[in-house]
Amino acid sequence: MAIFFTADTHFGDHRTINIHRRPFASVAAMDEAIVAGWNETVGPDDEVWHLGDVARRSADVAALLAELNGIKHLVRGNNDDPATGDAAGWASVQDYAELTQDGVLLVLCHYPFRSWNGQHCRSINLHGHSHGKLKPLLRQFDVGVDARGFRPTTLTALLGGVSSSEPGESSARLISSTASSETVG
Repeated sequence: MAIFFTADTHFGDHRTINIHRRPFASVAAMDEAIVAGWNETVGPDDEVWHLGDVARRSADVAALLAELNGIKHLVRGNNDDPATGDAAGWASVQDYAELTQDGVLLVLCHYPFRSWNGQHCRSINLHGHSHGKLKPLLRQFDVGVDARGFRPTTLTALLGGVSSSEPGESSARLISSTASSETVG
């Protein structure tokens, strides 16, 4: 099982094509490319942490999640209304999470932090929201699709090890989260 991270898919949202200059002729083409990239990268038993801003319409989320490979966790973003988190298909839903992967503390939130738990002890902040336009701090990575080739990525890829389409085996342990539904244990 590999662990992937992504954010800012904004499925069904025409505004992201113009505002963030996504290279797609239509929303349908954008959605198709993101689904294809996700499913080419993520296997059925892999975990994916989506760090927010899933879709324009929360009514579409359950059907989208059913199309996407993997066990999916949501860390809510500013465009995720309560119905997005309530959609069938999430293994967990929270506003913030910390997990340890390969001995590294990961601090997950939709928003990039100026400082975060364990920052001076080599922890890493993974975030979305900025669509690849924010200069990161040391050990901080935007995992949003705009910054990662419109597909989920791995910690190894972020750290310069292998491409996100060639994940290694890994294990993660959820340290804490502020959750509104079932969380992984």
